[in-house]
Amino acid sequence: MAKNKSLALLLLSLLLVHSSLADHRNHRIFDITHSITSELPTYESKNGLGRFIRLVHSIKNGSIANESEFKLGTHTGTHVDAPSHFFQKYYDQGFDVTTLSLKVLNGPALVVEVPKDKNITAEVMKSLNIPKGVRRVLFKTLNTDRQLMHKTEFHSDFTAFLEDGAKWLVDNTNIKLVGLDYLSVAAYVDAAPVHYAFLRNREIIPLEGLNLDDIQPGRYSLHCLPLKMVGADGCPTRCILI
Repeated sequence: MAKNKSLALLLLSLLLVHSSLADHRNHRIFDITHSITSELPTYESKNGLGRFIRLVHSIKNGSIANESEFKLGTHTGTHVDAPSHFFQKYYDQGFDVTTLSLKVLNGPALVVEVPKDKNITAEVMKSLNIPKGVRRVLFKTLNTDRQLMHKTEFHSDFTAFLEDGAKWLVDNTNIKLVGLDYLSVAAYVDAAPVHYAFLRNREIIPLEGLNLDDIQPGRYSLHCLPLKMVGADGCPTRCILI
């Protein structure tokens, strides 16, 4: 009897594993990372990123392999911010991208659509009615409609958080990851105050420069893995939604 029960449990486990694998195969993977190209916009630049990679060893020139090197700012394209980005004391204390929580960077996420004519204020945050307990939110804004991440010249009139919206989020939600579809989660006029609000307690991770072109509002599984760069106040990251 005990042997039959063990066999039944084993068969049930195998069926559950098979069902889980089949379900995973049926899920679509959305890459929400922008490709790093010379035309990629960068903060306050008219000319974009420019040449960032060069071939230092070439098969054509007699080397046994091709090998390149690249030079990028830590806040290039789709990237995360560390607490050290806006706080000197955190920079001195080593709170770089390697200290960001992988548990926060990976897990269930909600994509919400922001009213097209508005920055993200406290009033807008209230109107979005984000359920209590949600920890990761990606904000799809007018930036996506305007295709700003696909334009080389930086646009300072992008949509993002104003200070009161950032403070409202910190004080009234459980959100620990804030994602946005341009180079900063903070509106150009409120760059410092918004980052101060989000980074002060080292609990919220700003995720910036997202590609939400083909993403509909709703619930997803978010997966982001920044490079493990010691001393970096930000870092490009590959992000997907499932």
